[in-house]
Order: sequence, then structure tokens, then C-alpha cells
Amino acid sequence: MHGNHQSINIEALLAHVPLFNGLMPAEIARIARGTREIHAARGDILFHKGDACAGFHLIVYGQVKLAFTSPQGGEKVVEILSQGQTFGEAVMFMDKPYLVYAQALTDSLLLHISKAVIMEELENDPKLGRKMIAGMAMRLHHLITDVESYSLHSGRQRIIGYLLREQLDSDEAEKAVTVTLPTNKGVIASRLNLTQEHFSRILHELSDKGLITVEGRKIHIPDVDKLRDYDL
Repeated sequence: MHGNHQSINIEALLAHVPLFNGLMPAEIARIARGTREIHAARGDILFHKGDACAGFHLIVYGQVKLAFTSPQGGEKVVEILSQGQTFGEAVMFMDKPYLVYAQALTDSLLLHISKAVIMEELENDPKLGRKMIAGMAMRLHHLITDVESYSLHSGRQRIIGYLLREQLDSDEAEKAVTVTLPTNKGVIASRLNLTQEHFSRILHELSDKGLITVEGRKIHIPDVDKLRDYDL
């Protein structure tokens, strides 16, 4: 009885994932058979760099960071992922071990979808393949944008770009907005390829100029255009 309850639960979760939109219940059921739930507490390591990869992960709720450690023991955060996002597909297709480690930043529920069931569904359903390629292409695009930003933009530009990233996509540009940082400043600094000191220094500078007000993880921006134009 319990096992049945769990598979229904997994099928319901899978059916709500954009990646699996448009799949028939029978296809969802097949994928569910190769899917397991992972409950991770804050701080839990989901996999280490060098671990074998047997599938990919999907975040039902919570937050996960992908990172690697430098030989000096420092940490470089590659991505901060949250609800509805997937990770590990590229490594799964390449048959390579993980290049990064994954750690839960908050209590999280994930699904691990095995490579075997995905390969089987890709045979049956070209649409799924197109969606997975689109997802990976988007990640690659973001990665290239990151490299461009690290190479060509000052730390200040990177932080301003990060704070305004949501605003750039919205048509209804607000004059004043409040941005809530998804995790602590150290993790975000690493994600932007900055030291925590440098990150804090720039936030102080923007704050002194009246361009932002920092209140814990909430950052109030009284005038979006002013902040955007500050570093030009």
C-alpha cells in the first residue's frame, strides 16, 4: 500500500514538471518507475565531484548549489538552483563522473530520474529530446554569459547586473523594486566570481550613494534606472 502511495506521489510531481509537459500518463508512469525521491536537509551533500552519474536531478522544492573546491580549499559556486530546475543531464549523457559537487542550501525535496528510463523515453518521444536539448542549450547560454561577465565586466557591473536581472526581462519596468537574495552573500559572491569582501565593499558603496538600501537579504532599489546607469 505504502509503495503504491509513493509512486502516485512521484507521478503527480513529474506531471507538473515543464520538461514532462505533454507526456501521456503511461509515459509518466514509466518515468516514475525509474525515479526516486531524495529528502535532503540543509547542508547535505547530494553527490561529490568524481562520483558516477546515473541520472539527473529535479528540484521539487528547496535550493541547491553546484560548486567545486580549489586546491587551496576555497569554494567556487557555479550555480544556485531552485524549484522546478534540473541539473546533471549533460554529465548523464556524456557518461562522465560529476565535475562539481551538489549541496542543499535549504531543506529540499528532489527527484532523481535514472538515465535508463530517460533513454527509453527518448526513443519513444522526440518531443522530450527537444525539450532536454532546449534546457541544456539555455544553461550553456547562461554559462557563456557568465564567462563574458567575469572577463569583461567589473565587479560593480556584475553585482548591478545580478540585482537587476529580473527587471531586464519584465515589460512592466518598475521605478522602485525590492530584490530578495536567494541565499547568503558569500554564496552569491562566489557565483559572481567575487570574494565576499569585494562583494560587501560594492554593496556598501552602492548603499552610500543612495542607490540601494540593504536590509538582511532584502535589497531595496529606489530607482532602477539610476542604478542601471551608475556604472556606465
